[in-house]
Amino acid sequence: MAFEVVGKLIKVLPEVTGQGKNGPWNKQDFVLETLDSQYPKKVCMSIWGEKANDLKQFADGDMLKATFSAESREYNDRWYTELRAFRLELAEGEGGSGYATPSRPAAASQPQSRPAQQSQPSTMSFNAAFEEESNDLPF
Repeated sequence: MAFEVVGKLIKVLPEVTGQGKNGPWNKQDFVLETLDSQYPKKVCMSIWGEKANDLKQFADGDMLKATFSAESREYNDRWYTELRAFRLELAEGEGGSGYATPSRPAAASQPQSRPAQQSQPSTMSFNAAFEEESNDLPF
């Protein structure tokens, strides 16, 4: 599943390179600060391979929309989570909350109608659901 987050680019960490059995690899980590007005969150993400070059076109302070996947792995009874970005773009006109949200294919992003009961104010009291149920509990 892919997620998206919108935030301000606040730091680009040094590029990491190495040699694997399949050849050379490179990884670039970067930090986004979400748009949550009261308590902004910082999110560190990684971008791998040639996609790391995409990060070089952005400057600190740019508002970015990052599409990423999340993956966790276990090593010696400890869990490690990586947020791996695979698409970075300027967030033009984005007024979102900055929280990670699942991205959807274009066909699934059509507006959906909400049930009428959610859009109308509820007049039922909190205890009404419990009052209607039978009271055959053993205690």
